[in-house]
Amino acid sequence: MTNKALEISSPIGLIAAGGVMPFAVADSLTARGINPVVFALRGACDPVAVARFRHHWISIGQLGRAVKLFRAENCRQLVFIGTLVRPALSEIRLDWGTLRVIGRVWAAFRGGDDHLLSGIGHILEQDGFRMVGIKDVAPDLLMPEGCLTRRRPDEDAAADIVKGRDVLRALGPFDIGQATVVIDGHVVGVEDIEGTDGLLARVARLRAEGRIRARSARGVLVKAPKSGQDLRFDLPTLGPRTVEGAVAAGLAGIAIVAGNTIVVEPQSMIEAADAAGLFVTGFPA
Repeated sequence: MTNKALEISSPIGLIAAGGVMPFAVADSLTARGINPVVFALRGACDPVAVARFRHHWISIGQLGRAVKLFRAENCRQLVFIGTLVRPALSEIRLDWGTLRVIGRVWAAFRGGDDHLLSGIGHILEQDGFRMVGIKDVAPDLLMPEGCLTRRRPDEDAAADIVKGRDVLRALGPFDIGQATVVIDGHVVGVEDIEGTDGLLARVARLRAEGRIRARSARGVLVKAPKSGQDLRFDLPTLGPRTVEGAVAAGLAGIAIVAGNTIVVEPQSMIEAADAAGLFVTGFPA
């Protein structure tokens, strides 16, 4: 556990989008005696799973309502967590609190996803809140360094990991994606708006079409945060679904940055990887 994690005080406000991560974080906090309050985003957050926790529903664009609720619940520390399809400005129903800072909201929307999240975060910080990340509130959910599986990377896979890290470092300033697939030294795909699942599905399709000739069980999915990214927002995520995609793509394994990647359902992920003969390894940041 990090020192910052020890400084977190109850209650914590979780601005929750889709997927299982908001609830994994809430469970982690609860286990340490810290009360989470979930602010569930309409159209994204799971209405069944959120019922286990104290929660309020907010819509994207209701910044004024959200701020009032944060203050009413005494949540001075906030976390963005979960998956969210980036909305168009025309799809957002703005309240007065959002209109008050519309210039800054518009500026945030003009960048990539990391720029959007950090921009909204900065607006909330100017209202007196403190934005914190998974590394602060739930360090137990982060990928450790080293191999988690029975299979380990061989020399070819290790070289692909190095190549993938170099590619992601080069692409980081352009805010494109957090993952790439390298097979025998060749970059065959880079994550885009489809996300990691889409990248792996694309590689699987290219194999099926004969565009990728390397034999199965070759190549590595490499994931890392973008260079210069605010690590409180949008960390890479890994879980059983990622393993399923890597198997379908015919890869040898998955390599992710230790300490800066969220692991979802780690036991199920490791069991799935071992059953498929894949490696999952964490490399130093």
